[in-house]
Amino acid sequence: MKKIRVLVVDDSFVIRNVLEQSLNADPQLEVVATASDAYEARDLIIKLRPDVMTLDIEMPRMNGLDFLRRLMPQYPMPVVVVSSLDDRVFDALEAGAVDFVHKPAGLTRSQLSEFMKQELNEKVKVAFTVRVGARPRRATSSPVDAKLTGSSDKDIVAIGASTGGTEAIFDVVSKFNTDIPGVVIVQHMPPGFTAMYAERMNNQCKVAVKEAQNGDKVKQGLVLLAPGDKQMRVIKERDGYHVECKFGEKVSGHCPSVNVLFNSVAVAAKDKAVGVILTGMGGDGAEGLMEMHRQGAVTIGQDEVTSAVYGMPKVAYEMGAVTYQVGLPVVASKIYSVLNNRH
Repeated sequence: MKKIRVLVVDDSFVIRNVLEQSLNADPQLEVVATASDAYEARDLIIKLRPDVMTLDIEMPRMNGLDFLRRLMPQYPMPVVVVSSLDDRVFDALEAGAVDFVHKPAGLTRSQLSEFMKQELNEKVKVAFTVRVGARPRRATSSPVDAKLTGSSDKDIVAIGASTGGTEAIFDVVSKFNTDIPGVVIVQHMPPGFTAMYAERMNNQCKVAVKEAQNGDKVKQGLVLLAPGDKQMRVIKERDGYHVECKFGEKVSGHCPSVNVLFNSVAVAAKDKAVGVILTGMGGDGAEGLMEMHRQGAVTIGQDEVTSAVYGMPKVAYEMGAVTYQVGLPVVASKIYSVLNNRH
């Protein structure tokens, strides 16, 4: 089987060495070169044409973000950012990176190597499957706003995503008005980054967005994003819906898990919910969306053409869990048509 050829770019010799050893330990991966800065990386890309690149953000001469912005128009390729806790990873994802891995501090070299084997190797394999050139870029003009035309019989909009999801979720949430029913979201992401991502969306969207805390009320005009290290469930109480955010085991390989959220919404809200599954590798969320569908919820899946990775939406669609399959640009308007009972 042909190996996935990887270029490692990082200004730290130690990190380059750790990443090279970790990636080469996987029989499906092969590091064809390493580079200490953007200029060296550019020359190696032209010479070797690697399949995937791992990229550090903080580098001398030209940082990884500027390099990515210059690189993607000329040499579109899957890029996985390897970064410390830094909100610039979201700028990198907007610029075209497929995913990112959090570079944890305070680990020994052997611990870091083992961590990277578990986290980075899988993301590099996923990145290789992404059709980078086909990925829709963020719209530069304001979309036509959808809105409620009257009262809706839906109480909750539940959204789940993984690889490619940060940009996909922003595309949807940025089109919401403050009349939207309470929104709950799971995006597979490490702890720390979910708070930054929520704050970033809160600053750019009309609706309020926050990282969910245990006991938060699900209410109109508010988007609650599951914390990166907790399972989030929706609970129905006498005064409405609340979220429960607790540490727990991984479900469907993830914490937070889309299946955990969707299954809880199926129980709590039944036919008063809208379920949305967006781009992502694997099948997390499909079974939960199916349960929402069984309980009478209207469900929406992102189509293959606009998905960075048509994994989670595909599994859900093939299972029969998706009421409507649509392209990313019209997901928000489809949600509003459901809320307005025009679907």
